[in-house]
Parts: sequence; structure tokens; C-alpha cells
Amino acid sequence: MTALATTDRLILQQPDADDWPGYRALVTSPAAQYAGGQLVPHRAWLAFAGQLGHWTLRGFGLMSVRARDDNRSVGMIGPFYPEGWPERELGWLLWPGETGKGFATEAARAARSYVYDTLGWAGAVSYIAPENAASIAVAERLGCTRDAATRGLSPEDTALVFRHPNPEAT
Repeated sequence: MTALATTDRLILQQPDADDWPGYRALVTSPAAQYAGGQLVPHRAWLAFAGQLGHWTLRGFGLMSVRARDDNRSVGMIGPFYPEGWPERELGWLLWPGETGKGFATEAARAARSYVYDTLGWAGAVSYIAPENAASIAVAERLGCTRDAATRGLSPEDTALVFRHPNPEAT
């Protein structure tokens, strides 16, 4: 598969079936509480198919993050803009066992450059659950600022909105 973005340790590419085991492990576990909620296996399959379909419908989507040293899938990170969402998101998911290694910040920085330079986005947000301290820390390392005036995905949504620096600032 063709690399869409790279870092010293990571390759970002369009996702494929090799990402399914990690995706399933994450979204069927309690850790999925910050990624839409824990799913039963057949719902996890449908959600993964939706991730792949996002590429067909939008021409972009969360990218598979592969470790350069062994090509293992460590997560999915990148642009996300489902029907009905108020703004384009830069999101990140890391598989169990792959957190705490700096992959989220490193890959999100590369993905942000991709959406600005290749897709022509003028900005992006990240929607983060208020209890998700690890993701808030990633957003802060990326130079994001909390937009307290903007609600999450709906007026009832409790997600915090973090604005990424615009392309000129990165």
C-alpha cells in the first residue's frame, strides 16, 4: 500500500484488513469508552467497515498507522468527517498495547500535515471526552487549544472541542 505520510518510526496509509484485529481489540474492550463506546464483535465489524467506507465516500479517512520496524498496525489516525458532523476532525485511535509510546502525537502531527498540504483543509478539530486525559495531553502536545464556546457533535454532547493550529502556524 502507498504511504500517505511518514515519520521516522511510522508509516500512515489507507487502512486494510490487516488493521481489523487491532481495531476489534480496541472497540470491543472497555478502553473504547472514549471512542464511541464498547461494541459487541458484530457491531465492531460494521464500524470497521464504516471506516473503510469513509475512504470511498469522502476520498479520505482515518489512516492505518504502521510501525516502520516490523509493519505492525498500531492504530488508526487522521481525517474523519462523517455525515452530519459540524466540523472536520483529526482523530486518533491506538490499539491495546501501543499506547504510551508517543505514536499518537507523532502520527497525528504527520496526519495534520497531510490534511493541510494534500487535502487543502484550512483547519481541524478533535472531539475528546472530558475524562480522556491521555487524548487531551496529545491535543495539547499538538498545540491545540480548547474551544470552550463550541459544543461537541450535538448540543447534548459532552465532548470537548480542541482546535488545531491553522496551516500557517504549523
